[in-house]
Amino acid sequence: MEKYVNLKVADGTSMEAYTAIPADAVGKTNPGLILLQEAFGVNHHIRDVADRFAAQGFVVIAPEMYHRTAPPYFETGYDNFDEVKPHASAMTVDGNEADIRAAYHWLSQHELVNPANIFSVGYCMGGRMSFLANATMPIKAGASYYSGNIKSVTDKAKNVSGRHLFFWGGLDKHIGQDQIDAVTSAMDAADKHYINVKFSDADHGFNCDERASYNESAAKEAWALTLAFFRDNM
Repeated sequence: MEKYVNLKVADGTSMEAYTAIPADAVGKTNPGLILLQEAFGVNHHIRDVADRFAAQGFVVIAPEMYHRTAPPYFETGYDNFDEVKPHASAMTVDGNEADIRAAYHWLSQHELVNPANIFSVGYCMGGRMSFLANATMPIKAGASYYSGNIKSVTDKAKNVSGRHLFFWGGLDKHIGQDQIDAVTSAMDAADKHYINVKFSDADHGFNCDERASYNESAAKEAWALTLAFFRDNM
């Protein structure tokens, strides 16, 4: 597991995290990225996304957010949500924030990362975590794809430090308009800057090319927007 690092978390736990480093990275000049997992673990798809960002010049870390209840390198199939339920339900906001701090600290201290340019991105459950990262650490900007249960952390909007980019699927039955309205209203009330994008023909998980709901055009457009958004905020 040479691409993994073990992080010490403030609550006394330790956490495995997948990392991806640009092949041509030199000095403390590269942006850092916290990549937050889907409910199914730091699986092949999340690791592949980390590698894609690394190919674009980001030093990436993808922490295993279930580390308190699941064994290291835990992942399960997209058709097996029952296996992830006990781990997802055991998560707490305090624990999530501690994990985010540990990942941020690793990036900020990395010999190849410019600590002034650290970003976050997350998918599904990780979309909520990316929003939480923006409210927990002084990141430059964050992006959230089809964020699951984001309404539960909208009280953190007042603490958001960087601009945020939200993606949603218009066909997503898992995340209602109430969730979208809740987070955008909270951002408006806190006078925070954000971009809100809904792909009308896309479903939940549209970015994942290993799921039946994959939408190639939406995924490609969201990828281009995410890269442009991060680069514009460096």
